[in-house]
Amino acid sequence: MNLPNKLTMARIIAIPIFIVVLMMEFRYAATIIFILAALTDMLDGHIARKYNLVSNFGKLMDPLADKLLVMAALVCLVELGNVPAWMVVVILAREFAVTGLRQVAVEQGIVIAAAPTGKIKTITQMIAIPLLLLANWPFSYIGIPMDQIFLWIAVAMTIISGAEYFYKNRQLLSMD
Repeated sequence: MNLPNKLTMARIIAIPIFIVVLMMEFRYAATIIFILAALTDMLDGHIARKYNLVSNFGKLMDPLADKLLVMAALVCLVELGNVPAWMVVVILAREFAVTGLRQVAVEQGIVIAAAPTGKIKTITQMIAIPLLLLANWPFSYIGIPMDQIFLWIAVAMTIISGAEYFYKNRQLLSMD
């Protein structure tokens, strides 16, 4: 197993640890685990492309690990009362819908590349979640709700990027 795939597996293994630590209300430790896992997401893709270590395992598991990490964090934050459930439902629905669209595309021999709006969605989620985990620290001292601002941006980018994927690939959804 190459290094990018090991990093992906480490991220997957970190998810249940993150959940347990967060649900035990050790928020600082959970935040560190989340940030380290999120950094492996950036690092494994960079290494895979730079050193030509792209694999089918990585193509499947890397985006899945990313989605599992984000969804685990958001669902736990709903349970803890920090995120409205409807926002998580919107994010989950988009992920399922785009994954389904990608599956239809693959069956027709088409690869749907990640769009810039999808990358922005992921980045805003990866910023919002640690802020939410830490009750908006350090911005809580100056009264700017950056956790909520980034959460709302993430939800908006979720909707925008989902609409973009479906609009650009509408030919895949013909009803014939």
